[in-house]
Amino acid sequence: MNTDNLPDLGFDWAEVWTMIQTTGVDFGINLITAIVIFFVGKWVVNLVVKGLLKAMQKSEVDTTLRRFVANLARMLLMLFVIIAAIGALGVKTASLVALIGAAGLAVGLALQGSLSNFAAGVLIVLFRPYKVGDWIEGGGVSGSVEEVQILTTVLKTGDNKRVIIPNSQIMGTTITNYSANETRRVDLVVGVSYSDDLDKVRKELEGLVAADDRILDEPAVTIAVSELADSSVNFVLRPWVNTSDYWGVYFGLTEAIKKRFDEVGISIPFPQQDVYIHNVPAD
Repeated sequence: MNTDNLPDLGFDWAEVWTMIQTTGVDFGINLITAIVIFFVGKWVVNLVVKGLLKAMQKSEVDTTLRRFVANLARMLLMLFVIIAAIGALGVKTASLVALIGAAGLAVGLALQGSLSNFAAGVLIVLFRPYKVGDWIEGGGVSGSVEEVQILTTVLKTGDNKRVIIPNSQIMGTTITNYSANETRRVDLVVGVSYSDDLDKVRKELEGLVAADDRILDEPAVTIAVSELADSSVNFVLRPWVNTSDYWGVYFGLTEAIKKRFDEVGISIPFPQQDVYIHNVPAD
């Protein structure tokens, strides 16, 4: 660089230029090093997380726990990679860690809801009120559990909507797990007319239950008169089925009852209203 035309300010412009060049080269090297550390570290983190997932899968660790641990490990490892990359730029990592700790405390106080979501996520993984694949009702939503994340639980509803619920909200309400047990009871109420033969009705219901292979022999099916209602005699029909067959049996048995009753002449009462019109003389 030609320094002859630069103003004389009492210092050597050649030395200044040499220092700028040296500093620029050092910074460039540090920047390249930081970029390499970040991308190589990110690649290594992905390998570690994949290896962790495979190891847990081989050990038959629950899917919910596998995904939760993988997400947590990825977040912590990436934090170390970012600190290392910043350290390569020449920033003192000790002071940076202290700064991150102080900032973390301030952020933690400001984001108490997020911390409660994290704590609730840990409780879900530890006590396992539900797991991935279960059909649950909680937080005002029902659906199949797709994933338990660090802060949220992801559900897929019956009409294929994706619902994301904060863990603290779902743990703060009553959780109904429809998939927790292998069997469920189907509860049906069948109303017949007061003029129908109750023994005949019972016999037909028993025949429909015996014809459906999805209905379990044990526990025994309950068929009983439950109520003498205003316009009908109500039977309860309570067969036990495998959880996966619940809705198939519920819908199929309801349709089969209507068709069978029509064939054998058993009536199913329905609300009716009679309207009488009286002619009033004009005078």
